[in-house]
Amino acid sequence: MSELSGPQKYEFNKLQKRLRRQVGNAIIDYAMIDEGDKVMVCLSGGKDSYTLLEILRNLQRNAPVAFELVAVNLDQKQPGFPEHVLPDYLEGIGVPYHILERDTYSVVKEKTPEGKTTCALCSRLRRGSLYGFAEEIGATKVALGHHREDILETLFLNMFYGGTLKAMPPKLLSDDGKNIVIRPLAYCREADIAEFARLMAFPIIPCNLCGSQPNLQRQVVKEMLGEWERTHPGRLETMFKAVTNVAPSQLADRDLFDFHALEARREAMNANRIEAFDLLTREL
Repeated sequence: MSELSGPQKYEFNKLQKRLRRQVGNAIIDYAMIDEGDKVMVCLSGGKDSYTLLEILRNLQRNAPVAFELVAVNLDQKQPGFPEHVLPDYLEGIGVPYHILERDTYSVVKEKTPEGKTTCALCSRLRRGSLYGFAEEIGATKVALGHHREDILETLFLNMFYGGTLKAMPPKLLSDDGKNIVIRPLAYCREADIAEFARLMAFPIIPCNLCGSQPNLQRQVVKEMLGEWERTHPGRLETMFKAVTNVAPSQLADRDLFDFHALEARREAMNANRIEAFDLLTREL
C-alpha cells in the first residue's frame, strides 16, 4: 500500500471500516464462519479476491471466534499467466497458500465451439478443481469473492436467459454435499471494492481467457445495472434488499407455495372468525 496523504488516509479508513462492517454483518447474518473453521480463500488475482482476503485477515485479528485462513490459487495454465505474482504477494503478507495447477485452459479452448463464450465451462472446471482441493486440505469453508453486483447480475442472467428466479446465495451447500461455500462480500458494492483495491495497490492479474470475449451476457447485464444506478441512484441497493426479502405467496412457484391449499386455509380462517364472533356475542 502506497503512502496516503491526510485526507486520503481519512477516506481510506472510512472505506476500510465500511467494508469490514459489511463483511462482518454478512458473516453474522448467514453464520458463515464458526469456531475452529479452516477457511479456504479462493484467490484469482483480481480485485475482489484480494479484497476478500485482506478484509478477512483484518477481521480475523479481532473476531470473537478463532478461525484459520489459507489462500488457494488455481493456475489454469493460461498463456502468459505471471506465476510469480501471487506467491510473492502471499509470502510478503505471511498468509499460508497453495498453488493448484490444472490445465483447464486447454480443455476450455478445445471443448468450446468457435464464437461461443468460455465462461460456463471454465467456471465448472474451476469450481470442481477448487472444491476437490478443499477436501484434500481439510478446509471447512470455501470463500469466494462475489459481491453485491455479482449477485444481482446472476439474478437477471437467470431470469433473462435461464427462466429461473435465483441468484448467488451468501452461503451454499455444494451439490455433492461436501463443501460449504461462503460469499462474505455479499453486502459490498463493487465500486467500494475497486477503490479499496486501487488504494491497496494489489498486484492485479487480468483474466485473458474471458476478458476479451465480445457480447458476454454478463457484461450486457452489468452495463444495464450500471445505467440504472447512474440514472436512479440507490436502485441496486433496493433490488438487493428484494433478494433478501422474498414473498413466496406472491410469486408462482407451485413447489415453493401450496396454492391448492388456499381454499382449505380460507375455510379455516373464516371458521375462526365465526367462533370469535359467536363468543363475543354471547359475552354481550
